[in-house]
Amino acid sequence: MKGIIYVLLGACFYGVLSTFVKLAYGEGFIVNDVVGIQLLIGALILWGLVGSKKIVGSKQASRGSRQPSMNEALFLLVVGSSTGLTGVFYYQSLQYVSASFAILLLFQFTWMGVVLEAITTRKFPAKEKLVALIPLLAGTVIAGGMLSKGVTFHTHGIIYGLLSALTYTIFIFVSGRVATDADSLTRTAYMVTGGFIVAAIVVTPTFFFEPSIIFDGLGKYGLILGIMGPVLSTLFFAKGVPLTGAGMASILGAMELPMAIIMSMLVLHEQVSLLQWGGVALIMFGVAWPELVRRRRAREASII
Repeated sequence: MKGIIYVLLGACFYGVLSTFVKLAYGEGFIVNDVVGIQLLIGALILWGLVGSKKIVGSKQASRGSRQPSMNEALFLLVVGSSTGLTGVFYYQSLQYVSASFAILLLFQFTWMGVVLEAITTRKFPAKEKLVALIPLLAGTVIAGGMLSKGVTFHTHGIIYGLLSALTYTIFIFVSGRVATDADSLTRTAYMVTGGFIVAAIVVTPTFFFEPSIIFDGLGKYGLILGIMGPVLSTLFFAKGVPLTGAGMASILGAMELPMAIIMSMLVLHEQVSLLQWGGVALIMFGVAWPELVRRRRAREASII
């Protein structure tokens, strides 16, 4: 249950990001700077927390408190590159499509994660996971507005969105397998640092050459996005995925879409129809289904 709560919180924080990215674009900032400042500030905050933790002597000898080895640290940096690429692809997608549709494309990681777990473990997915995918996929189509009239689709936006789903799937899958018994805060700091390095190489931020734009409004969005994404979302996923498994985490991560839709409606004033809210309800049912099945089986076992 603790792992489920962590992953749900991580998904909710990630779902908020698209709204603030759209606001940053509205003020004239480009994807290079938005991705770069988010990961840079996120990495600085995380390493600051790691340093503070060591200073106050809170390091424990129990499980989950050891520091990653050199090899694990390097591997975490590589794993983190997928978070950087996810940000690059996702934010590129937001330049072409609405916030609610971009999160729909990213949301394809739900079934990708289940498929990837089945391939790597060579085990057919549990029946409750497959059943959960039905309302999840149906709900994403409806909630994303794909059935609404007048919806326009941009090829570049769709390609970037699906690429973000693929890299996000890789992040969720691998992050639950690398140094899982090490300190989650330090693990997250390494992963976010790896994401920043890759993002800086792929889409070099202009604030490297014009740092003044950080004080012209970019820093404000960087702080919000850095805390919500690299710090809180990545940290909660780093703590929760090893407990739930990648397949279950992919299903629970579906909470990103309802959060993104709610934020886009409240802040960006995007129109959300009653039909889309029905899609949100389907998604939430799909997220809850595996846990409902687990509890029913637990009750039946206790009776026997």
